[in-house]
Amino acid sequence: MITTESSIAPRRRSNRLRNMERWHALGFISPAVIGLSIFTVLPVGLAIVMSLFDWPIFGTREFIGLGNYVELLTSSPDFWPALRNSVVFTLLYVPINLILALGLALLLGPRIKGRAVFRVLFFIPVVTPIVANALVWKLILQPDGLLNGLSTTWFGLTLPNFLVDQNWAMIAVVTMSVWSGLGYNMLVLTAALEQLPASVLEAAQIDGARGFRLMTKVVIPLISPSIFFAAVMTIISSLQVFAQPQLLTGGGPGTSTIPLVMFIYNTGFKFQDLGLAAAGAWLLFIIIIGITALQFRAQKKWVHYEH
Repeated sequence: MITTESSIAPRRRSNRLRNMERWHALGFISPAVIGLSIFTVLPVGLAIVMSLFDWPIFGTREFIGLGNYVELLTSSPDFWPALRNSVVFTLLYVPINLILALGLALLLGPRIKGRAVFRVLFFIPVVTPIVANALVWKLILQPDGLLNGLSTTWFGLTLPNFLVDQNWAMIAVVTMSVWSGLGYNMLVLTAALEQLPASVLEAAQIDGARGFRLMTKVVIPLISPSIFFAAVMTIISSLQVFAQPQLLTGGGPGTSTIPLVMFIYNTGFKFQDLGLAAAGAWLLFIIIIGITALQFRAQKKWVHYEH
């Protein structure tokens, strides 16, 4: 078979066109790739290296291998209390957030007039700067604040100082966090509820499913993928909590509300030990990856996807 010049020319033009498309695509994605490399990949790689060194902000750096990890797990006085605080916060925050979000999503259903307004009102704290949220809650919870003033005026009761009482400080942080993050999961579950097939719900009601039984046997299994997504994202964010205790209680009283991320921040920038802080960050990463992997493994038992 003889290849003519007329058959070669279109092939060359096609190759040039594909090459141009590749360069155009590379040009479009290059800003994102450069940003990801500089602000994510490079810091992650540097954190791995730093965790293996005695790395003060100023001074000589010395390679110590896994010494920082050993110090955190065996001799650091604040690591385990900080990890415990993160776990306690997560165990309190996640179920309260998910239960209230599901309740609001069900409550603000199609039969409620003005439901769009209520959804916006509940979502406003999500997009409000966390500093503003913390300032509002400080004004509410401090001894001469709104809550104590109302309780004294109406009921003659003097409430404890929630922000410095060791028994109440974590509850105050959890309460503020639920208020500021509730709207996101509410919208996720609302969207899931609005996608439920009406025919399935009608068939279940015809079969006698009502109220609690309809909810547990039909509705929740149908929206279980959305509940799973909300649970995974909420657990990840709760294990990384920092701004709420930092702004509301400063980690106090003592170390009762210092989560692991605040411990990492203090270790790196307050005590100027970047190597130990990097090791703490990687331990947190391993914890989050492990918990997320367990969630994905457990989802097979309760999450139902449509096939």
